[in-house]
Amino acid sequence: MKLNVILAATAVLGGAAIALAQTMHANHDAGMDHAAHGKANTADRGVLTEPGQGAFAALSEVVRVLEADADTDWSRVDLAGLRAHLVDMDRLVSDAVVTETDLPDGLLIMATGDLETIATLRRMVPAHAAQLVRDDRWTVDAAEVENGVELRVTSVDPGVVPRIKGLGFFGLMASQDHHREHHLMMALGDDAHAH
Repeated sequence: MKLNVILAATAVLGGAAIALAQTMHANHDAGMDHAAHGKANTADRGVLTEPGQGAFAALSEVVRVLEADADTDWSRVDLAGLRAHLVDMDRLVSDAVVTETDLPDGLLIMATGDLETIATLRRMVPAHAAQLVRDDRWTVDAAEVENGVELRVTSVDPGVVPRIKGLGFFGLMASQDHHREHHLMMALGDDAHAH
């Protein structure tokens, strides 16, 4: 419930920020040369670190790393594959419809959505479950079901059960911080975790 409220608030604030930016841009000189933005003197201003939308930011970061490495094998680079994965990540977070059932020892989670979301879930949840299982404090089972995926995360340790329930589906999908390494491996044409 808390996550839904946070996501709703984030969406409202994000929408308000976009509307404000569009209004400010529309009210700005219509003949503005966008190329001039790069020529402005920014010596007395802070340096921006976020190049816009999240997937674009992730791609931009990977490109910077690849370009800085003289040993990059450009014939193997697969940024289109990484982009497809980032689209999947966005769809999982934005479009998955999740039902969580409390178990005495953890959670049983059913995730579904439209056809594209179900395809995303079937690609991502089993692959991420393989990462989650590396944490020996819990047991993880993922299975495809008729209209999505089912994820069961349980623990025999009563101290771990509240963590499982607190993380819920989205927290579990975001845990086991391997994403940046995985994204770089994908960009280099390696199959990072059978995705």
